[in-house]
Amino acid sequence: MEREQQYLTKLYEQLDGMRAYAQRRLRTVLLETGGTPQARSERESFTQLYSEDLSKYDAAEHGLCFGRIDIAADDSGDGAEGENRYIGRIGILDESADYETLLLDWRAPLARPFYLATTAAPDGVTRRRHIRSRNRKVTALNDEYLDLDAARRAGVVGGDGGVGSESALLAALNAARTGHMNDIVETIQHEQDAIIRSEHKSVLVVQGGPGTGKTAVALHRAAYLLYTYRQQLDKAGVLIIGPNSTFLDYIGQVLPSLGETGVLLSTIGNLYPGVRATLEDSLRAGELKGSLAMLEVLKKAVRDWQEVPREPIRLYFDGHQLELDRKIVTKARGRARSSRRPHNLARPIFAASVVDALTDQLAAAIGANPLGGRNLLSQTDLTEIRDEMRADPEIQRAIAGLWPILTPQEVLGGLWADPKRLANAAGQLSAADRAELYRSDSGEFSDADAPLLDELAELLGIDDSEERERSRRRWRAQLAEAQDALDILTGSAPQDLEDDLDPELLMAYDLIDASQLAERQQVRTRQTTAERAAGDRTWTYGHVIVDEAQELSEMAWRMVMRRIPNRWITAVGDVAQTGDPAGASSWQQVLEPYVAKRWKLTELTVNYRTPSEIMAVAADVLAAIDPAAPAPRSVRDSGFEPTATRVAATELGDEIKRQIAAEADQPGTTAVIVPHDLAPELAHLSGDSVRVLTVHEVKGLEFDAVVLAEPHRILSESPRGLNDLYVALTRATQRLAVVHSAELPQVLHPLG
Repeated sequence: MEREQQYLTKLYEQLDGMRAYAQRRLRTVLLETGGTPQARSERESFTQLYSEDLSKYDAAEHGLCFGRIDIAADDSGDGAEGENRYIGRIGILDESADYETLLLDWRAPLARPFYLATTAAPDGVTRRRHIRSRNRKVTALNDEYLDLDAARRAGVVGGDGGVGSESALLAALNAARTGHMNDIVETIQHEQDAIIRSEHKSVLVVQGGPGTGKTAVALHRAAYLLYTYRQQLDKAGVLIIGPNSTFLDYIGQVLPSLGETGVLLSTIGNLYPGVRATLEDSLRAGELKGSLAMLEVLKKAVRDWQEVPREPIRLYFDGHQLELDRKIVTKARGRARSSRRPHNLARPIFAASVVDALTDQLAAAIGANPLGGRNLLSQTDLTEIRDEMRADPEIQRAIAGLWPILTPQEVLGGLWADPKRLANAAGQLSAADRAELYRSDSGEFSDADAPLLDELAELLGIDDSEERERSRRRWRAQLAEAQDALDILTGSAPQDLEDDLDPELLMAYDLIDASQLAERQQVRTRQTTAERAAGDRTWTYGHVIVDEAQELSEMAWRMVMRRIPNRWITAVGDVAQTGDPAGASSWQQVLEPYVAKRWKLTELTVNYRTPSEIMAVAADVLAAIDPAAPAPRSVRDSGFEPTATRVAATELGDEIKRQIAAEADQPGTTAVIVPHDLAPELAHLSGDSVRVLTVHEVKGLEFDAVVLAEPHRILSESPRGLNDLYVALTRATQRLAVVHSAELPQVLHPLG
């Protein structure tokens, strides 16, 4: 203990020195102002660099060093001694000793034996030591001897801290939950490490049952990839998609604790910039919106805005009456559509065709040759008329009414709120299905709407000509102001100096011109890669991780694939836990349209979260979902058998309160998992360590204890009720209590 404390103190001294250096450099950079555009760009880069370094050092403060491996001397006969490698959250070098490695980053290749070495394949490791610390003090050591001779020399024979001991892992698994996910960097297991460090460059599917560590593996894989491919991924960024905001809050501290802060976390509902999903769809509406049938609905919805007038539109231009009739508009619409451009980008073609037709109409009226010859208007005359028509407000209003500039929000909100537009676009759906989709246009959207907005953005295109013109006008105004300032300086220059001295006096206007002065007044905000990506719908990421990937609909996958053209994806999930009716029933179904056979399936088979007592109950539910699916093997017992209590429906709330009170003396967190329609009634039971949640909200989460209410209603409220019940049963790490007012479902009869 004393030796390891001395070493840990040395590491923290090095960390303090690194932090102090970064703080000094950051202060120096922030005090610098002005300079050339290149100098300003360099300052921004250094500011970001030192800020990220400080964040990394602060994140490594807790549990800086958590392990050591002792490597045996080789058998070369040259007298070389073995080495001790210390493993931690970041790498630390000793600059005063020729940059000797003091601490290996857990992602470094030399650190890998810490996770992979076993008694059967020790890889040169004689001993693996787990070091626990708190507030820079070593609190416990746990040794695993992987070499029998080394164990005998140390006087160790099995047991805790003996040969191949897993006490460090079991201690971490039995620790009370805090409401936020902890990293597993100290206890990564062999099958998890293989996935974390996988070199597969297409879609890597991580399939695993409840409690197998899928989410932890995905997050540590993100950290590993950022470490290994830093230059590539720092520029493009990494996107992590989770099932809901509760889940993102739950995992939010894992990557910062691993020294990574530049990753964007989002749900599908919030992935479309400028829109936050606040509405909730019915199960049927969500299923409809997630299907590929929506592609044709959205195309028709856009075309529905491309109108043809029933009666001619009378226009007045330069004192002459013109008519915009069906023939002109139909021809213009055909030209615009045949260009195959998105709606907004095809509008100039439509407008040009209309203006050409109106120009010909006016030319026929005012330029007709009374002798019957060619029209008297020249090409120059016709060009001038076209230019004037393009600027004519009345003509432009008519064009805008027939082919308007549209936003995705405008089209989708209008589609759901207008029964006529809905019938025109979704006529193939039944009246009942259209009724499920109908809602008032409040300007708000649901999770399932986000992929549709993204699809509409592709169909509409972005017409940024107005924004470009506004930017040009702002720049011209800034340039004029800068020139005015320089003119004032020029006018105020001394006029009574001797001629031979004038060339030696440098004034402001000799050193800077108007464009340079205007540029210095530009307000710039420094954004991280994640911040820039979050506001840009067209951003393409270097890597995407999708957690609970089985919940994504076909339309959601289209949205994800647009953001990752290189198709380097880690998809984490379990099709046995698919609860969304629009979700996946097989990985092949959702992935092969995009990557054919280039996806790879990996599996996690060990259940670290769910104790064997609870898994015995959940296994019956899994068998009902898929008799061929193997249940993940639990590595531990909790000592608590699941319980089931039947009460009258009127006493349900009181019984749940009693179950919560029974957990009050136990450490950790409690979840009350309820059917969707019961959540508002029981929401008041939530507190500091207790949360009332639906099955959808507990996806990916874990709690020390779970009180599961009314399982028969969870089964009946969704077409995939068995999957939802399986999820609900497997959230607890210690204790499970079922409270019900009706008879238990057949799959839960062992509890009765």
